[in-house]
Amino acid sequence: MNSHRIISSLFLLVLTVLPIRATALVDSLQCGFRLGYNVGGTAPVGMPATIRSMNSYVLTPSFCIGADVSRQFNRRWGLVVGVHLENKGMNIDATVKNYHIEIVRGGQRLEGMFTGNNKTKVEQWMFTLPVMLSYTVAQDLCLRFGPYASYVVSRDFSGYAYDGRLRVGNPTGPMVELGGDSKTRGSYDFSSSLRRMQYGVLMGADWRFGRRWGTFIDLSWGLTGIFHSSFDTIEQTLYPIYGTIGLTYRMK
Repeated sequence: MNSHRIISSLFLLVLTVLPIRATALVDSLQCGFRLGYNVGGTAPVGMPATIRSMNSYVLTPSFCIGADVSRQFNRRWGLVVGVHLENKGMNIDATVKNYHIEIVRGGQRLEGMFTGNNKTKVEQWMFTLPVMLSYTVAQDLCLRFGPYASYVVSRDFSGYAYDGRLRVGNPTGPMVELGGDSKTRGSYDFSSSLRRMQYGVLMGADWRFGRRWGTFIDLSWGLTGIFHSSFDTIEQTLYPIYGTIGLTYRMK
């Protein structure tokens, strides 16, 4: 009988303490939202000799929207966890020399070394989960740093090579001239070779200019290339490197 009373008392104690602890935990959390614009590109670390110049870079509608939950450990340090839906894209036109590529022209697939102009479109929609330590510099200024993981739900890496020549197979192979219109240029689409999971690091700063509103700036740097490791058509490893600027709204 005594054991039953002890178990019942412990059970009642747990039922009493858990809601109090849960309420205290919820009260210690801060929730907010952010809306930003991504600017950057997928690029190798260090410009390879095969890319001679950048002819154009066109901004794309690359937005980021997300929710964050943060908790302060003490006056300075805290933890921020978020769920973001974002688009990372770019449109570039570059001049290349002896650039390894695989194209399709007139229904024929050709692979070799291309010298001329290359236009590429990249667009990736993804859900991103950042987990960051925060450091409060001042009452309205907070710095953040930590890893992130992204799952790509929509992917596009396509383009065409034009106004140049392709040496089929190797730099001394048969030469194929590529023109500037849709019939004579060579197109490619490597979308299916893009990774679904991407990992990297993110650093940023939040600045509050009102009771609830603020602004932020981020820099995200991918640590995994955007293509599967088995993909070797493009010789350089391309990393997603993007800066983000936007607004934040804090719930409380």
